[in-house]
Amino acid sequence: MTILKGRTLITLLLMGLVFVSCSNDDEEELLGNWIRKSSFDGPARSSATSFVIGSYAYVATGYTGDEYLKDLWAYNSDGDYWEQKADFTGVARSSASGFELDGNGYIGLGYDGTNKLKDFYQYNPDSNSWTQKADFTGTARYSAVGFQVGGKAYFGTGYDGNYLKDFYLYDATSDSWTQINGFSGNKRRNASVFTIDDKAYLVAGINNGAYQVDFWMFDPATDTWTKKRDIDQDDDDDESYNDDYVITRSNASSFSINGLGYLACGESSKTIWEYNPSTDIWEEKTALEGSGRTDAIGFSINERGFVLLGRSGSSYYDDVWEFKPQEEQNDDDN
Repeated sequence: MTILKGRTLITLLLMGLVFVSCSNDDEEELLGNWIRKSSFDGPARSSATSFVIGSYAYVATGYTGDEYLKDLWAYNSDGDYWEQKADFTGVARSSASGFELDGNGYIGLGYDGTNKLKDFYQYNPDSNSWTQKADFTGTARYSAVGFQVGGKAYFGTGYDGNYLKDFYLYDATSDSWTQINGFSGNKRRNASVFTIDDKAYLVAGINNGAYQVDFWMFDPATDTWTKKRDIDQDDDDDESYNDDYVITRSNASSFSINGLGYLACGESSKTIWEYNPSTDIWEEKTALEGSGRTDAIGFSINERGFVLLGRSGSSYYDDVWEFKPQEEQNDDDN
């Protein structure tokens, strides 16, 4: 009986080792590494806006949980430090939209704690000065997307008391706005946009409490929208989709690096997904090593991607992270 019990115990131990070994082999190791950079010098905040000019990223406005802001900060990506610039000359606000066009930065729309806004301003980095430009032609709104692609700049979607899906082109020469073709997808606010090869990709967002799953590509050369595969599809006939392929979210951060798009964070999430336009497939990468967050900023500078600021509940952040998608995760480099 003693020998039998001993043999049984050894068998169980071996089975346990095999099970653990299989479990470890089956667990996929995600690729990507996050490196903490110089902390933002201004107050911690969420719902700021940004634009990139050369090797500098400019961050303005936002909300601290107590007050709306109008300060402007420039991040020197080569030196990894921040400089304060001339304050934004519009009213303090959060959830504004911005873009770069012809070497100047632009900010407009947003919410000042009482009103939805439609004013619009240009920032000249050479003179470090702001100039008010023609008001946005669409309705006053916040949580819209702003982007520049193919040398053309746009505002669209957002919330004006109604969820929206309209888009407008800004002409800097005539200082005027023109409504363009909308897309046939769903209305939304707090969507995200990244650009790849002179195409813009609109993804995620929320409409009446429901996360939006439709995904669209915009071609400024033809003023047309093309529907891509939904971001939550579970198709038994397509092995590229599975039960874990769920990217839906709002208030996320986005950027592009070397022909690939990235969607990160949102609703206190830490996950990040990489989009390949040649395959129309997303791949999960290593999650942000900092705290999960919503209403953060994402931008790319010279093929380098960054996520910064944001909040989780009543906690507001001032940390800055650079993402290295082709490196293995290293917990010791921060």
